[in-house]
Amino acid sequence: MTPAERRFLEAQRVARLATADAAGAPHVVPVCFALVGESAYVVLDAKPKTVAPRALKRARNVVENPRAALVADRYDDRDWSRLGWVMLRGPAELLEAGPERDRAVEALRARYAQYRAMELDGRPAIALRAERVASWGDLSPG
Repeated sequence: MTPAERRFLEAQRVARLATADAAGAPHVVPVCFALVGESAYVVLDAKPKTVAPRALKRARNVVENPRAALVADRYDDRDWSRLGWVMLRGPAELLEAGPERDRAVEALRARYAQYRAMELDGRPAIALRAERVASWGDLSPG
C-alpha cells in the first residue's frame, strides 16, 4: 500500500466489504473500518440485528471462503476530476477473541465516536489481510 493509498483510505469514513460464500455468490455491505498495518478491520457491532453476529452473512462467508475485498471511494457529482478509489484484496479471518481482535476494536473506537459508547465485548471482528492493493483516480485525502 502506498502512502497516498493509505492516506486516502484513512480519510474515508465508509467502505464496502465484499465477501463470497463457498459457492462464490457475492455479498457486499457498507462498513466502518480501521487500518492497522496492512490489515483492515470491521467489527460485527451491536446495531440492532435479528441474528447473532457470527450468523451474519459476511461472517459466514469469511468462514466458508476467506477471499474478500474492501473498497473505499470518493464520488463528486460536480467534479469528476475528484473521483478516486482504493481496493484491498486478500484473505479475511473472523477474529472471535484475543489481542488482535482487541487492537482492532481499539482502532475502531479511536476512529468512530459511536463505537466508544457501544458494547463490543464478545463481538467478533473481521480482519482483511491486504495482499493486493489497487487504486484509481484522485487519491488526495480531502
